[in-house]
Amino acid sequence: MARSTDLHLVPAPKKLSFREGTFNPQGKRYIKLEAEEPCRQNECRRSEHPDPSGHPDLSGQSLIMAAKQAGLLWETTASPKAPEDQVGLTIRLDTKADIPPEGYKLDIRPDGILITASTAAGAFYGACTLRQISGQPPCLSIVDSPDFPARGVMLDISRDKVPTLETLYALVDLLASWKINQFQLYTEHTFRYLAHPIVWEKADPMTGEQIMALDAYCWERFIQLVPNQNSFGHMERWLRHDKYRVMAEAPNGCDTAWGHFDYPFSLSPIDKRSLPFVAGLFEELLPHFTSRMFNVGLDETVDLGCGRSKKICKERGTGRVYLDFLLQIYDYVKKHGHTMQFWGDIIVKHPELIHELPSDIIALEWGYEADHPFKERGKKFRESGIRFYLCPGTSSWNTLSGRTENAIGNITCAAKNGLELGAIGILNTDWGDSGHWQPLSVSYLGFMAGAMASWNAKADLRKGLAEILSINAFGDLTGKLGQAFFDLGGIYQLFKKKTFNASVQWQMLFRANNGEGLELSEFEAMDRRLDEIAEAVKGDKASSPDAGIVREEIEHLLKLLQLASDVGKWKVGGPKPKNLKSRVEGIKESHRHVWMLRNRPGGLEDSVGKIKV
Repeated sequence: MARSTDLHLVPAPKKLSFREGTFNPQGKRYIKLEAEEPCRQNECRRSEHPDPSGHPDLSGQSLIMAAKQAGLLWETTASPKAPEDQVGLTIRLDTKADIPPEGYKLDIRPDGILITASTAAGAFYGACTLRQISGQPPCLSIVDSPDFPARGVMLDISRDKVPTLETLYALVDLLASWKINQFQLYTEHTFRYLAHPIVWEKADPMTGEQIMALDAYCWERFIQLVPNQNSFGHMERWLRHDKYRVMAEAPNGCDTAWGHFDYPFSLSPIDKRSLPFVAGLFEELLPHFTSRMFNVGLDETVDLGCGRSKKICKERGTGRVYLDFLLQIYDYVKKHGHTMQFWGDIIVKHPELIHELPSDIIALEWGYEADHPFKERGKKFRESGIRFYLCPGTSSWNTLSGRTENAIGNITCAAKNGLELGAIGILNTDWGDSGHWQPLSVSYLGFMAGAMASWNAKADLRKGLAEILSINAFGDLTGKLGQAFFDLGGIYQLFKKKTFNASVQWQMLFRANNGEGLELSEFEAMDRRLDEIAEAVKGDKASSPDAGIVREEIEHLLKLLQLASDVGKWKVGGPKPKNLKSRVEGIKESHRHVWMLRNRPGGLEDSVGKIKV
C-alpha cells in the first residue's frame, strides 16, 4: 500500500488515509460539476480574505485548469445526464457541508474521484492536491483545511529587479498550486505613477494596465493581489530627487542607529507636504486593485528624530510622533475603503502605544533569522487586541544561493507561534537587497516551505523537502534539481562566522570584508562542495515550464559562488585569483544574461554596479 511520503504533496494534508486499489484514469471520461446553484462572479472581490463562496464560478477556468494539470484531459460538464460510468471526477460544491472555508475532501476510489467542498476555493484546493497525484492514483481519502486564513507571499520589486508580466504569471501559477492566497509586490518607486515620471523613468515599473491584468490573473486562481506602497521610511528613491528632497526628514543625510546616512531616507512627519504627497500616491495606485487590503509599509524609520523632527521627538517621544503619522496614513487608507496593513517593527518597540492602534488595522510582525522572537512580539499585538500576521522570509537575499536551514527554521518558528498566538496570516517575504543578485529559482525552496507551513503549521518541513521541491517546483522526478538548490542553500553553514541576514560568500563579492574570522580551510571545503553539486545535478529530468531557465541559473550560481570562494581565499592570505578582472567582467555578463531571462532591463546596470571586487 502507498505511503503519504510517496505522494510528495504540497502542502502536506491534515488527514490522509489509504484504501486498497487504484483508480485507472484511462479511457473517455467526464469531469462533472455539481452545485446547488452557480457561484456568482465577483461577489467577494473586495473582501479582506478571498471568500470562496462568492469567487469565480464553479464551471470557470480555475477548476478546469486544476483538473487538466492533473493530467485529466476530460470534458467538463454540469449536466445531470452525464453517464455515471464515464464520470471520472466529480467536483461537488455543498454549501451546507461541514467543511471549513477553503477546506476540502478528496476521495479516490476505483470507480471515480470525488472532491467535496463548501466553497469554490476549497474545491479549487482539492483539485490542486489531485493535480499533484500523478499517474494511476492510489485509492485514498484526504480531509484538509488551512491553519491560517491568509497565506501570503511578498516579492520585492524595488531593489532593481522588476519581473516581466510573464514571470509573474508563472509565479502566481506555482504559488496557487501550493494553496497560497495572497500576493504582494513590495513597491517603493516601481509603479508607473503618472504624476511622478522622474522617479521611475529608469526602472521599468509596473503599469496600471499590467497591475489590472495581474490582479485578474490572481483572482482566477483564488489569490488576492494586495497593493503595497511604502509610505514613510525607505523613500530614498524618491527623496534623492530635488523635487521630493524638501519633504525628507534629513535632506542631506544624518547619523542614525545604523550608522551615517549620506542620503535622505524617510519622509519627515512634520513637513506639511508629506501627507498630501502620500495621499496622492494612494489615489493613483489603489484603483488598479480589487483587493480591499493595503500594505502601506512604515518600517525601519531609523532616521526619525535624527533630522527635522528631532525637537518634537525629544518633546513628545519618537514613538508618539511615529504613531501620529501612522494614524493620519490610516485615515487616508480608510477614505479609500481599504483595511490597512503595516510593518510592526517600530510600534512594537513602544508597546505602551499599541493599544491606540485602530481595531481594524493589521500589524505585520517580521523577522528573518531562525530565532526571531515571533512569540514575544506577537503577544504584544494579541494582548492589545490587534490582528496580526507573522512574516518570515525565504532567506535568499544577500546570500547568492540562499540559507536553507535558516529559511526552514525562520518559517517554522513563524507558523508554529502564529498558530499558538492566533495570528490571522503568514506573509512570507522575498527581498532583493543590494541589487537582487539571487535568481528567482533560489527562492522556490523558501516559497514552498512558507506555503507548507502556512497551510499546515505542524508539518515537518525538513522531511523530504529536497525531493518535494524537485518534483513540485521543477517537475524533476530524479530529485536532482531540488537537492541542488537545497545544498546550494547549505553552503553558508561551512563557515563558523555568524552572518546576520546574509552569507559569507555574498560578503566576499559585495562588502569590503577583509576575511576576518574566516579560514582558508572553509573556502576549500566550499570548493569541494561546489564540485559535488555541479556533478550531482547533471542528468536532471526537469519538465517545468522554466526548466531551461533554471539550469542556466544554476550554472550562473556555480560560477558566481566559485568566484566568491576564490576571492575569499585571497582575503584570508591565499594567492590572488588569476585573471580576476576578466572573471569579474564575465560574471557581470552572466548576471546580465540570467537577469533578462525573467526580468525587465530597467535597474539591471544599477544591480551590476553593486559588486565590489
